[in-house]
Amino acid sequence: MNPYLPIELEQTELWLLADKAVYWPGERALLIADIHFGKAAAYRRLGQPVPQGTTQANLQRLDALLAQYPSRRLIFLGDFLHAPESRTPATHAQLLAWRQRHPWLEITLIRGNHDRRAGDPPMELDIGVVPEPLLLGPFALQHEPEPHPSHHVLAGHLHPAFRLQGRGRQSLRLPCFCIGERISLLPAFGAFTGMLEVGAEDAQRIYVVGEDSVWRVR
Repeated sequence: MNPYLPIELEQTELWLLADKAVYWPGERALLIADIHFGKAAAYRRLGQPVPQGTTQANLQRLDALLAQYPSRRLIFLGDFLHAPESRTPATHAQLLAWRQRHPWLEITLIRGNHDRRAGDPPMELDIGVVPEPLLLGPFALQHEPEPHPSHHVLAGHLHPAFRLQGRGRQSLRLPCFCIGERISLLPAFGAFTGMLEVGAEDAQRIYVVGEDSVWRVR
């Protein structure tokens, strides 16, 4: 198992994590894209039979990452809440209980397209909300993967995945990090999200995640 893989980007060390996040050791920052809290709850309110427990599962994964990687800051690259229908009492209670376990943590949300519809997180979660881009070191932290004139973009939004080809017609599609010349993409962190398949031409380097490991395929 290889739970993280260090890379150098813009003369900065970043760790690509097998749990679909980025750790920036120099800033002691954890970067999370597209967590989509309350997506399953929103679908259930629309009458769709979808799994329960996804919010708690995402929070437990966050707890594990914060325990493993010493962080003073957590930055969400957009799409914190999935929709207005995500604002259920159960989801709110779970988020608030989680926040109370981490009162020391500075949390920032860069608004994504779903955030603009769902609204900002409740004030009691103590999350700073900013528009994109958030400039930090050599990076423009964004939700949309649009180029920035002076900074390398780290973004989400597309939920990238890469298809590994096996023998015959066998193949496996896995979430991936796409590291490009000026724009790099993080996979969606959320446990209940779709994926957009990308090709080798979409990035200079592709790192897939699966089975608690991360490795380069292109």
